[in-house]
Amino acid sequence: MVVEAHFLLECIHTAAGDGRPLEREEVESTLYFPSEQPTAQGLDPAQVVGVKVRGDSMGGTLPDGDWVLVDRSSRDPHPEGVFLLLVGGERRIKRVQRVAGGAWLLISDNPRYEKELIKPQDMKDVEILGRCEIRIGKIN
Repeated sequence: MVVEAHFLLECIHTAAGDGRPLEREEVESTLYFPSEQPTAQGLDPAQVVGVKVRGDSMGGTLPDGDWVLVDRSSRDPHPEGVFLLLVGGERRIKRVQRVAGGAWLLISDNPRYEKELIKPQDMKDVEILGRCEIRIGKIN
């Protein structure tokens, strides 16, 4: 007899403005995956949360309405990548690039949006909640 282990993935929206931690966010839906799927990707299922993309600032990479699996254990912007951030109480998904002097550049993949420089003195208002690892979305 084969028994397949599954893990539960809690999925939330990236609602902006309230600044609540992910652990207190209202769960919108639940997805079940075989445990070996995230493990095969180098992820700990206990550290993965699903987040629904809202808006077009990451268009081209993460369209509005897609889901992203976020690794909450990966909060260091080195190597650079796409992260779920808490910026001034708003959750955002942005590409993070470290620049000279300890500043970060938050980059939207949609060229209509300007890059945002976070200076070292403003880092107290920014927290990396996790690295965006896997996209789930519609094939066009």
